[in-house]
Amino acid sequence: MSVSDALAGVPPAVQTQSLRKIYRSNVAVDDLSISVAQGEVFGFLGPNGAGKTTSVKMLTGLVKPSGGSGTLLGRSIGDKSSRKQVGFLPELFRFHDWLNAVELLDMHGKLYGMASAERARRIPEVLELVGLIDRREDRLRTYSKGMQQRAGLAQALLHDPLLVFLDEPTSALDPIGRRQVRDIILALKSQGKTVFLNSHLLSEVEMVCDRVAVMNHGKVVAVGPVGELLRGQLVVEFRVGNWNKAIEEEVSAFGTVESVTTGDSGASLILTSLDGENCVPPIVNCLVQHCVAVYGVTTERKTLEDLFIDLVDVGDRARYGR
Repeated sequence: MSVSDALAGVPPAVQTQSLRKIYRSNVAVDDLSISVAQGEVFGFLGPNGAGKTTSVKMLTGLVKPSGGSGTLLGRSIGDKSSRKQVGFLPELFRFHDWLNAVELLDMHGKLYGMASAERARRIPEVLELVGLIDRREDRLRTYSKGMQQRAGLAQALLHDPLLVFLDEPTSALDPIGRRQVRDIILALKSQGKTVFLNSHLLSEVEMVCDRVAVMNHGKVVAVGPVGELLRGQLVVEFRVGNWNKAIEEEVSAFGTVESVTTGDSGASLILTSLDGENCVPPIVNCLVQHCVAVYGVTTERKTLEDLFIDLVDVGDRARYGR
């Protein structure tokens, strides 16, 4: 039985309806309505101050919502039985730096309600998983920021939770460490666990997330599978020997003519919003049939980072009238 089959019919890992948080007159989060399936890796994106961390704090019971509702694993936000199945690595963490890694995890294991034998089994496992097994007896004050982040990830996974919130889990890690965290996230997904990932490293998000939501100024401005959000984000440049203005309307049927630049050596035609690279041969045929010599074609697909910047920039221009 596949993970998707096993999870059929179960409640969402995270679900919110019009969740809001107001600090005095400042609306930090407004009308947050999302649903995250169990077994999904969900990316939660937005610029600084967008409301991401406040949203995560509401979901994990650290901040009381001003309005709306939400559930974790089918139970209301704050329900103790669901919170026992949640792991959390905050962006800003402070651990007891006089403890070593084993002592830190043993303390957190007790807070999770884990039995002594279970703690003794799981602590070496998670330290091995995050690459700290050889430094397990060293005090945390001797750890680099990246190693402390690894220890934080270990405590979030210690009790084998069904739902893991990771707030910027790779911000202090080198490329090798980021790849290891990616592998851990994908391993959790293969086990049917849910990962709610908040990250500014959009290339990482694009590699591991099934779906993403983009927030700006407290509101979700886009949500969906990564592939669907990036559909139509292909940019193609045609280098041609001459340009026939009369066929611009025909070419526009394939996509948006972003620009036409002419010069002594020919012209450059840039099309955007194409459905895919399968549109390129018919465009070339159209140009050739109208006696336009085609000397080169360059394709470039926009990344999640490009889409993110476009969404945030459009939102800011609408907000501030620019």
